[in-house]
This record gives sequence, structure tokens and C-alpha cells, in this order.
Amino acid sequence: MNSGQNQKIINLLTMCRRAGKLVIGFDAVSESVKNKKAFCIMTASDISANTLKEISFVCSKYNVKIIPCGLTKEELGYYLGKVTAVTAVCDRGFAEGFLKLSENS
Repeated sequence: MNSGQNQKIINLLTMCRRAGKLVIGFDAVSESVKNKKAFCIMTASDISANTLKEISFVCSKYNVKIIPCGLTKEELGYYLGKVTAVTAVCDRGFAEGFLKLSENS
């Protein structure tokens, strides 16, 4: 993913967080998926195989799309205030924005 694309994702992630529509951390993300509040899941580029397998299982059960965001856990931590491998987008508009960005990469 190019740096311009990464910057667009960072901008959208930070807007989503400021709007209160971003859930951070595996347990909280899993709950938001199970409670049908998550419209998509963003994963870090260095997510562990086990974490990816677990979140994929939950998402497939509830039909929630997973989008690799191209940022590392540390980079996500820098922009979101918490190091994390998974985030849930709990707003349809923001989720559609992330889907469009992922299709263009």
C-alpha cells in the first residue's frame, strides 16, 4: 500500500475514533461483532496468525468483512492511542469509506 493510501486510512481512522465509532482491542471488537454493532473490522499488517484466525472465525459467523489496513500495531497505537491488531468500525458510512479505500489499493 502506498503512503498516500496509508494517509487516507489514517485520516479516516482518526475521524472515526473522534466520532466515537471505532472499537479498539480484540475482546471489545469481538463483542461489537457479536452485538451486531460492527460494520467492518480493520486488521494490522503484523497481526498474529492466531489472532487473525480467531477474529476471522467470529466475523465469518456474523458476516462482517475484514479489511487489512496496511498499518502495523505500533502505527495504529500511535494514531489511536492504544497498540492493537484489530479495530471495529461501528458506523456504516465510515465502513463504506474503508471498503472503498481497500478496493483502490
